[in-house]
Amino acid sequence: MTALLLLACIVSVLLIQVAVGVVVWWQRLPAAAPITPTEIPAGTGAWPGWRDFRVARREFEDRLQHKCSFYLEPVDGAALAPFLPGQYLTLQLNAAGGNSPMAQPATLVRCYSLSDRPSKTAYRITVKRIAASGDSPGCAPGIASNFLHDRIKVGDVVKVKAPTGHFHIDADVTLPLAFVAGGIGVTPLMSMALWCAAEQPAREIHFYYGLKNGTDMAFRTALNALARKNPNFHLHVAYSQPAPEDQTGVDYEHRGHLNLELLRRTLPRGRYLFYVCGPAPMMQTMVPALTEWGVATSDIHFEAFGPSSLGAAQHAITAQPEGALDPVDVQFRRSGRTLQWRPEEGSLLQFAERHGIEVESGCRAGSCGACQTPLLAGAVHYVTSPDFEISAGHCLLCVGRPAGPLALEA
Repeated sequence: MTALLLLACIVSVLLIQVAVGVVVWWQRLPAAAPITPTEIPAGTGAWPGWRDFRVARREFEDRLQHKCSFYLEPVDGAALAPFLPGQYLTLQLNAAGGNSPMAQPATLVRCYSLSDRPSKTAYRITVKRIAASGDSPGCAPGIASNFLHDRIKVGDVVKVKAPTGHFHIDADVTLPLAFVAGGIGVTPLMSMALWCAAEQPAREIHFYYGLKNGTDMAFRTALNALARKNPNFHLHVAYSQPAPEDQTGVDYEHRGHLNLELLRRTLPRGRYLFYVCGPAPMMQTMVPALTEWGVATSDIHFEAFGPSSLGAAQHAITAQPEGALDPVDVQFRRSGRTLQWRPEEGSLLQFAERHGIEVESGCRAGSCGACQTPLLAGAVHYVTSPDFEISAGHCLLCVGRPAGPLALEA
């Protein structure tokens, strides 16, 4: 019995020593870094992937209340990325359960220009309500804008990607500026103008804004204030179809569409940096006209809404290499199908959708990256230069065409 008690005591002592050793070893381990939900890099405010933002305020910017500004604040309260004026946000909207009669996916991904100068507390986007009609293949225009106007209220949360985009003001250059905006294309140029007023008030700006009439004008008060307070800010408003109550010299300065003749007549001689943004008809005439006028391609910056707007403008700036001119095989590896693409098929996204291949998509203009797909073999030609930074070994289907036989992970 005595021997058993002695053995038990020895075992107990050994177990206590082992336990103490484990505790000491554990305490000497380096502490794990805390994991934050958004993984925001310190000091930059940027973040990868999606981040939750709450709608802090809504504000209509025109008489008919067709253009609404949404002020977005981060739910986590952390820093915002200090974007470059002219850049855009990508939003993900949960449209499931909506009461719209239009067929729509459960998730909508869209890109919207930031319409204010950088702020430490909120982002502002301004969205025009667009009738749900149009001829974009596979895409019902107006679904996202109507969803935002009708369903997104103050306090609602949307998912947002960090600001991005190649269309932005060059803060290091102080050349005079010529902003040419058509319709809702005013939004990125508004961001640039407000930034310049705060940071470079001595910089000369000629701001051209083309609209149908006064009911269509956004940011009327803000633009008039810029023109009134800053002698270097010159506002040129053109109405193509003035309403009876619109007064020349009060509401607008020029009758007709924005065109090169108006710029040649009103711009003082000299070199300007041109920033152009608007709908397809304006882009397809204005950008080529500027190059024909002799403006250096390096001095022309432009952004348009949708690939149809960018086509002619892009080719006016730089010659694009042609994609495949003959039929080529495109293998969709995940779907287990190989299909023959022909030039008349259009983009790879249109081609995939036409043949029932499921591919996620959003902006359809090379901006949001929703259709980014692993490129397993071959090469893709881009009809327009994508704004989205494409990951290595991937391609964008919405503005891509095969340069030869392809294999895609789709």
